[in-house]
Amino acid sequence: MVPVNHVEKPEKFNGLNFKRWQQKMLFYLTTLNLTRFLTENAPTLSVGESDVQALSAVDAWKHSDYLCRNYIMNNLHDSLYSVYQGFMIAKELWESLDRKYKLEDAGAKKFLVGRFLDFKMMDSRTVMSQLQEFQVLLHEIQAEGMALRKSFQVAIVIEKLPPGYKDFKNYLKHKRNEMTMEDLVVKFRIEEDNKNSGKDLILPAAKVNVME
Repeated sequence: MVPVNHVEKPEKFNGLNFKRWQQKMLFYLTTLNLTRFLTENAPTLSVGESDVQALSAVDAWKHSDYLCRNYIMNNLHDSLYSVYQGFMIAKELWESLDRKYKLEDAGAKKFLVGRFLDFKMMDSRTVMSQLQEFQVLLHEIQAEGMALRKSFQVAIVIEKLPPGYKDFKNYLKHKRNEMTMEDLVVKFRIEEDNKNSGKDLILPAAKVNVME
């Protein structure tokens, strides 16, 4: 067991990043030896049962469940505390939070994937500004636990270049050496500077198919 006073108390949940908060909260409750109350139903006494030991066990369970419930409640933002204060059993509270926010997390992921698929670069804006926007979107996707290989990210960015960069796109797609995102940013800057100064593309059209 990890001493409770050595365990960082989770930040209060405000409705965002539920999975991360849930994992931290679960670990915190583990150090308090209270996680079983997230899945256990309240014990019941048989009709007419008055055994002192049985009554004591029920009282002990209720006390521990009360502690578990309030540890969770006290780690909710005030705006959510009032919403969930009606749940008197830790298991019911935990399951309600899980149902609501896991569904919302799933919806957020679908929204991010939709933005990722629909993202298109336009000739009317600088490629660098659009690349920065796309990198932010990639970061959000990875923050949601949807990992993307670096090489895949580079390939996707190349595919999303605007029509005015057709020759440059072909040049990049025919490169044999694998590029990093940092390599791509450098090449984009050079190409954009060339376009702004009226120079030809980095690679003349006649040399597009030359492999590196």
